[in-house]
Amino acid sequence: MSHDSTAAPEAAARKLSGRRRKEIVAVLLFSGGPIFESSIPLSVFGIDRQDAGVPRYRLLVCAGEEGPLRTTGGLELTAPQGLEAISRAGTVVVPAWRSITSPPPQDALDALRRAHEEGARIVGLCTGAFVLAAAGLLDGRPATTHWMYAPTLAKRYPSVHVDPRELFVDDGDVLTSAGTAAGIDLCLHIVRTDHGNEAAGALARRLVVPPRRSGGQERYLDRSLPEEIGADPLAEVVAWALEHLHEQFDVETLAARAYMSRRTFDRRFRSLTGSAPLQWLITQRVLQAQRLLETSDYSVDEVAGRCGFRSPVALRGHFRRQLGSSPAAYRAAYRARRPQGDRPADGEGGGAGVSRAAAAAEAGQQPAALAPDGSVPFQTRRTAPPLPAAAGLPGPRSAS
Repeated sequence: MSHDSTAAPEAAARKLSGRRRKEIVAVLLFSGGPIFESSIPLSVFGIDRQDAGVPRYRLLVCAGEEGPLRTTGGLELTAPQGLEAISRAGTVVVPAWRSITSPPPQDALDALRRAHEEGARIVGLCTGAFVLAAAGLLDGRPATTHWMYAPTLAKRYPSVHVDPRELFVDDGDVLTSAGTAAGIDLCLHIVRTDHGNEAAGALARRLVVPPRRSGGQERYLDRSLPEEIGADPLAEVVAWALEHLHEQFDVETLAARAYMSRRTFDRRFRSLTGSAPLQWLITQRVLQAQRLLETSDYSVDEVAGRCGFRSPVALRGHFRRQLGSSPAAYRAAYRARRPQGDRPADGEGGGAGVSRAAAAAEAGQQPAALAPDGSVPFQTRRTAPPLPAAAGLPGPRSAS
């Protein structure tokens, strides 16, 4: 899943200054950055593939700080350029940042701000979004990062509209991606934006990856919350909620258990997690439904009841809203790619079971084929407005 924002026409219309060139891509490296994320833009923009129909970029590899740059496995890198080289680039990529708790060097932040002011396209891959946020380039904008770090990004930079569901977010002149391999998705998107589908498809074939991945980060989300919450009194309420997802309760129930008003609870929960409590609760119920659909033969009606939804209709609505698929179609596609011996036995878990034919009937179609990357196929949202991590999902006030 990806998001192309149309909400910032003034950003999209920004002129590139005369000394910058559109075909020049600067990659900003820091010590301690993971080598995989760092290598993605180097491979995409730094190798001449004109023989395959991929227009050539000119790559500048720039050190964001002094000294040899240490990376994964104790390797040491020496970048041929420094921060001054960024002044020639039409695109600046920050592939990763070494620690979400450490502030980036001020000189690097100043260089990014100048590049943006002069019309350069600024790209943050994975934790590189924290560098862009520290530079103030994500203020008031939609953005994403690795789902595990999204709550921390939202908490630390509350003016950033963090959406942990997206593989990447294109907001015109500032772009961000989710973790690791999602950096490939965003780099392919940049090539597609610059040179069209044919060039991006040719590059994808060379990289042996799908030109576009369907779906987003939803399938990878788990129950993780920022580590800071462990020492907070709300941790007990969160733990209780996770243990009682099979019961029907709403956010008012959680607020009462915390001895807070609903408004105070909402504000406190958002400050800790970067997410509205209603959004978090619905997400946990949907995740629990995913697990039951994958590991049991409970019917969809039974799954709804065991996840705290008041009706199967409520489950289907939230499930489709978050994952772009009906529960039955999700189960059918999941089982289609599992070895026969790994599937639950008939009646396991006490449910009546859902056949692939029944799943297809509920979905109104034949069971969907797997996506090129072997994932469950989800619908791709291209132009819908982003859902900030701190905003509740649309619908009633309870998770049912």
